[in-house]
Amino acid sequence: MAHIAVIGPTTWGTTLAIINAEEGKHVSLLVRTEKESNLLRKHRENQRFLPGITFPDTLEITSRSQDLIPKTNLLVIAVPSQTLRENVRAISNYISEPTIIVSASKGLESTSGRRMTEIIEEEIPNLSPDNLCALSGPNLSNEILAGKPSSSVISSINLTTAKSAQSILKCSQLRLYTNTDVIGVEICGALKNITAIAAGICDGLNLGDNAKASIITRGLAEMARFGSAIGAKSSTFSGLAGMGDLIATCSSRLSRNNQVGRMLAKDISLSQIEKSMDNVAEGIETTKAVVLVSNQLNIDLPIAQAIYNILFKNLSVKDAREELMGRTLTSET
Repeated sequence: MAHIAVIGPTTWGTTLAIINAEEGKHVSLLVRTEKESNLLRKHRENQRFLPGITFPDTLEITSRSQDLIPKTNLLVIAVPSQTLRENVRAISNYISEPTIIVSASKGLESTSGRRMTEIIEEEIPNLSPDNLCALSGPNLSNEILAGKPSSSVISSINLTTAKSAQSILKCSQLRLYTNTDVIGVEICGALKNITAIAAGICDGLNLGDNAKASIITRGLAEMARFGSAIGAKSSTFSGLAGMGDLIATCSSRLSRNNQVGRMLAKDISLSQIEKSMDNVAEGIETTKAVVLVSNQLNIDLPIAQAIYNILFKNLSVKDAREELMGRTLTSET
């Protein structure tokens, strides 16, 4: 039986550990400190992010990466995107060549614009890109843990690796598909959060379904435009990692990024929003990265730019709305 290790007791990391352990698999959840490990073992639940969800008896909790990682067949990294580099750097010396690494983090590094698998490659230079995967799709943790069905995409440049990860991580309530467009899958997982903030603003301002549908559709166009400019396949954006995740994130009140948009619509400051949220809303820092790269490559992303100006340039949501509606008329394609 394959040994799965999940790095990061985030909501998504804990969810992946739980649903795989419930299937009778050998699963370990790796946390940063012995204190945190002891606390999770004592309560047998993640009281911070998933209170009331009991861990399966077989789920192992540990902070000893030096003991765990060398015997791991598949390593899932599910930490916030802005801390992924330091987390990977901390374990890089323990990873052996046969290990499959799956990035389950959705975002771009704000200071560099790097995708998550790019960071992993940089921090583990002896790792073959063939052993890397990205996991993304419409996966709201609370629904999955309630036993509701979901689907996701696991992508690798090596289809054999993607199929191996698919076989290891498949669960009764999480159906996995494969593809080989790692760039597209990661760009979808990152940029959909920006559109979700915009959709949340629509909800918060009660602008109606027409406006929200327009934001989702034009947000998808921006995702595809950005992805195509850096080598993604257009078909990925109409799949689970693209349209699928975009619909879920923009529509659900469970979405943290949608919640950010709702609060922005109420004129709550970014600092207040971040203080009020225990979980990380990935769209905030990802917006910095996307605007950084789009300016370098001269990619037109009006929605992403508007969200950036709201978050970091003190543009009011009212003025952002007027600017978007008043843009020069153009073709849809």
